[in-house]
Amino acid sequence: MMLVKDSATPLALPQTSPLEMPRHSVNEAPQARKKRVQGFALTTVLARAFVLLLTVGLSWYGATEMYDVLNTNAVAGLQWAFLVLFCINFTWISFAFSQATLGLVFQLWPFSRRRKEQAVEGVTAILLPVYNEDPLRIRANIQAMHEDLMQQAPGKFAFFILSDTNKADAWIAEEQAFQPLLNDDAADCPIYYRRRHKNVERKAGNIAQWVTGYGGDYECMIVLDADSLMGADCLISLTRRMAAEPGLGLIQTLPTIIRANTLYSRIQQFANHCFGPIYASGLAAWHGYSSNFWGHNAIIRTKAFAEACGLPMLEGKAPFGGHVMSHDFMEAALLRRAGWGVRFDTDLKASYEEAPPSLVDVIVRDRRWCQGNLQHKAFVFAKGFHFATRLHLMSGIMSYLSAVFWLMLIVVGFALAVQAYFVRPEYFANPSLFPTWPVFDFEKARSLFILSMALVLAPKVYGWLAAMLNIRRCMQFGGPILLTLSTLVETVLSALYAPILMLSQFQVVYDVFKGRDSGWKPQSRDDGATSWKVAARAHCSHTLLGLGLAGGALFLSEELFYWSLPISFGLILSIPLSWLSGGAKRGNVIRYLGLMRAPEEKRPHPIVAMQHRHSLRQKGLNFDASLSSLKRLVSDSTLFYWHLAQMPIDEPNKAFCRAWICAEWQILNSDNIQNLLDHLSEKECLAILEHRELMSVMQKYLPKGERITARGERLAEV
Repeated sequence: MMLVKDSATPLALPQTSPLEMPRHSVNEAPQARKKRVQGFALTTVLARAFVLLLTVGLSWYGATEMYDVLNTNAVAGLQWAFLVLFCINFTWISFAFSQATLGLVFQLWPFSRRRKEQAVEGVTAILLPVYNEDPLRIRANIQAMHEDLMQQAPGKFAFFILSDTNKADAWIAEEQAFQPLLNDDAADCPIYYRRRHKNVERKAGNIAQWVTGYGGDYECMIVLDADSLMGADCLISLTRRMAAEPGLGLIQTLPTIIRANTLYSRIQQFANHCFGPIYASGLAAWHGYSSNFWGHNAIIRTKAFAEACGLPMLEGKAPFGGHVMSHDFMEAALLRRAGWGVRFDTDLKASYEEAPPSLVDVIVRDRRWCQGNLQHKAFVFAKGFHFATRLHLMSGIMSYLSAVFWLMLIVVGFALAVQAYFVRPEYFANPSLFPTWPVFDFEKARSLFILSMALVLAPKVYGWLAAMLNIRRCMQFGGPILLTLSTLVETVLSALYAPILMLSQFQVVYDVFKGRDSGWKPQSRDDGATSWKVAARAHCSHTLLGLGLAGGALFLSEELFYWSLPISFGLILSIPLSWLSGGAKRGNVIRYLGLMRAPEEKRPHPIVAMQHRHSLRQKGLNFDASLSSLKRLVSDSTLFYWHLAQMPIDEPNKAFCRAWICAEWQILNSDNIQNLLDHLSEKECLAILEHRELMSVMQKYLPKGERITARGERLAEV
């Protein structure tokens, strides 16, 4: 049923075309691999052997050297704990170094095979899930992509804005922003809009509900985030590559960060542009057809997704039980278990996203990601998963547990220093004619420290080197001098923020193991400006720990003080560093010096320029972001009746709803909209917006000349 005003109400959604999406269990038998047209088996095997041998070799060397460092006679007590923790951390940085080294080889390798492409039949859906976001930012992105696709591939794509917004004001603001863009099935690139009343299973449930309702008409779907922006060339290439490889279930692109306007986001943006391609090339090389999914800027074969990716329910309560939070890793794992290939194509350009604007925003996001990644422990040893999949899951878990291991290593190291300072050595602890001298090989310790720093910094050097050898790319970063200075500045700033992130991630892991659920909060898209009060409250414990660490180290020995300075210095400065991290007018002075420049800033890609143009045009829109939902509706009769037209008929025998009854009474007994708003709660407001009967009564607040009578409303049903 649709309700129209002047026969002009546009369709918000097309006809349904359902697909079955069964829910799978944690343990299932793997299915046979789908046939592949283009294979890179030899390259993948060699790449995996390279990463494995280099990681094992470096780890073995580091372990034996540290054993020699601790004691040439015997290792005991805290020294064993220090050795074990060192081996875990050294293996982790060796693994990262091995992947980066492999990436450098592939970046500089002059011979490369292009991915096959072929013509596409049918329409590809572009899904854009949103959750309490700024609708005008999303609207500008959609308009830019829509314009680009209309020029290059009319009739080949359709947009679906899938809203999980659960706040009344944000919901109607979305409708006001998106409603003028929506068009019908006959358009060359239609744009549809759907909001769920219950956001079950978060983004994964949002996508799954679209698949089960509309997926049957679309061979493939391209999944975006609210901040995603992709050029038509990239979107078209994705569909053509999927058509050329029927055994593929998913292709992940490498998203590039743009529009960074704060100090912290510029650090992330420069690292993403300069060092990111090195890591990405290494990952793509050893992943082969068993790659990963990052949740956005990727294309998925719809029927494969429906058959394979019904996520299991985990036993127990949150944070480890219930719905799978980091659904993207598991969807790639389930596709691979069902025999579908999952590939990471790093050569595709014009795939963009935005970065969190401040340190506080990164910590908030990490809280959600950490819980999702730690949930994956249930799948690491589950039945049917590929070895590469298990490695992806372990890497995701280790990306947060590594903070715990690094902090434990520091604590044990200081405990050893305290022990050496206060405890008198027992030279004749064992019955012997000769004393047992406590030995610590400082020369080997220094060499091992230098090697560890080299492994950590090598990917940055690789990124700098790859850019320097590519003249065109080097000039995009401002030339060799600015590129070198930018790399140094990014390295120093990252080193200052690293201990703060380490301690924050430790606190996040601790919260998860304590059983605290992170919930679901939208990512910040503004400039992330943080007051001194908020920064002090967030990092007071970090500052005190840094002061205690520095003071304790100086008391024990001057050498230990200097060795611990890279950690303690960042923690001591955590409050001003956090304050500087956000806010477009604070730490962003680096931009005016030409440092940490991104290539898109000077010569933006056409899709970025289109987005900027549409964003500027929105300043002329009659759009008040502070307006309440019901005021927004009754002040615009076209929007009011459009919203009413999308609503389903209410169930005749509905369950008792307190919010419905209270809202209905207040509508009937309020003379004007302001009086109504003064007494409505958020739940009552949502009840009005979600139920057709209540919304119909709201016509009393429209101007008389713009109302549709009850009889006219019945005649307008189609």
